[in-house]
Amino acid sequence: MNTVFKLCIGLTCLVFAATAGAGTTKQIIDAAGRTVVIPEKVEHIICSGAGCLRLVSYLGAQNLVVGVDNIERRNNKFDARPYSFANPQFKHLPVFGEFRGRDIPEKIISLPILPQVIFKTYAGSGYDPIKLSKKTNIPVITLEYGDLVHNRKAFYAALTILGQALDKQVRAKRVIRFFDSQIRQLETRTQDIPDAQKKSCFVGGIAFKGPHGFSSTEPHYPPFQFVHAKNIADTSDTATILRQSNFSKEKILAMNPDVLFLDLSTLQMGEDQGGLYELKHDPVYGGLTAVENREVFGVLPYNWYTQNFGSILADAWYIGKILYPEQFLDIVPEKKADQIYTFLLSKSMFEQMNTSFKQMVFERIDLN
Repeated sequence: MNTVFKLCIGLTCLVFAATAGAGTTKQIIDAAGRTVVIPEKVEHIICSGAGCLRLVSYLGAQNLVVGVDNIERRNNKFDARPYSFANPQFKHLPVFGEFRGRDIPEKIISLPILPQVIFKTYAGSGYDPIKLSKKTNIPVITLEYGDLVHNRKAFYAALTILGQALDKQVRAKRVIRFFDSQIRQLETRTQDIPDAQKKSCFVGGIAFKGPHGFSSTEPHYPPFQFVHAKNIADTSDTATILRQSNFSKEKILAMNPDVLFLDLSTLQMGEDQGGLYELKHDPVYGGLTAVENREVFGVLPYNWYTQNFGSILADAWYIGKILYPEQFLDIVPEKKADQIYTFLLSKSMFEQMNTSFKQMVFERIDLN
């Protein structure tokens, strides 16, 4: 059946004819609580917003994607999105809008293959999902991206909604069980270590809508949470959810953590700035015991087009081994990372990630 609809941008109106999917439909309740009617069998989709393609890739539904936002077409010197490395075909798909959900309706309806469903994360930014659906005559399903500490239920709900919409319910349940199992194993290995035996630590260089210097951190950094680390930046009330924040270098010096971790996303800032440069050249950081003792280690980026869930797990295993070597004697972090990536993306991604960041991932950082 052909559906005729009109798109108006300013004073210009265009009339389009689209072929609606034949057959039965089903109803999906999205993250906003809206009931969205979609075809029973979905074969063509697009993903709008940070992390949306990551979730679809976890479910093995990347072959359904018929267009991408413009971040997927960039050729950056640095990249930390394993889902993108695992799916090079994304770079060759037509673009329907700009990154962070700034969709362009006329580009969507002009795609060579019209999507049957649009999935959208971070619906509060970018193009309004209800208006987008009206403009394109395509159902829009919103997803709350969530996280692995405070909003894990939202993350799991997003996987569940995707599973229902794309007939990937079994895979969605497997992915949820996988994350639960990984986190439970990490917590079990470290839960009985007395605080007096724990080394204090800090992670710097956390990205947030772009790269930052070493003072940029995450008070409730998930890898630290999973291994019960003594994070000097976690000074907030546990009921308060804090995201990225700046922890002054003077405060870092005063608290003088035993071990430092460098989120390698900071390398994007170049040779003469960023976290690595600061650790090498700033006299304040030079006075840290961890710098003097060479207890500085590189970890995979936490945020890159929102949180990298697979890399977060991989970092947790590495950080656990650095902080509590006796509890992680059997763990080879590089192999553990590849086990995680292989389950989530069906490909071993560690070496490609490591190459992207100058072979500094899971290594002691040379500050000379």
